[in-house]
Amino acid sequence: MGMYDMMYGYPGYWYPFSGMFLWMSAGWIIQLIVGYLVYRDAQERRMSPVLWLILVIVPMIGWVFLILYLIIRESGQQPIPERESASGILDVRFARGEITADDYRQMKEELKK
Repeated sequence: MGMYDMMYGYPGYWYPFSGMFLWMSAGWIIQLIVGYLVYRDAQERRMSPVLWLILVIVPMIGWVFLILYLIIRESGQQPIPERESASGILDVRFARGEITADDYRQMKEELKK
């Protein structure tokens, strides 16, 4: 029995390392959970979810990228809906009566070129 064991009453020299392993494992589990939540949120916002998942689960710099992600997310950058394409805008303008049928057909032909 070593001096360390007698002073602290540990049953063996592996005990302090098992506690460290436990904390490291808990840290990785928390990191993976946060990464999954960021992945899901980025997927809903169409912000390259795989990239953000990788950046968040890297343990040493993951928290920095998580904070960066939250700052970018809160900046109000919303993805452009697919409906707002040139053709979609033209359809909406025609439906509202802003352009005539002739103008609509002419512009539609221009967009096809």
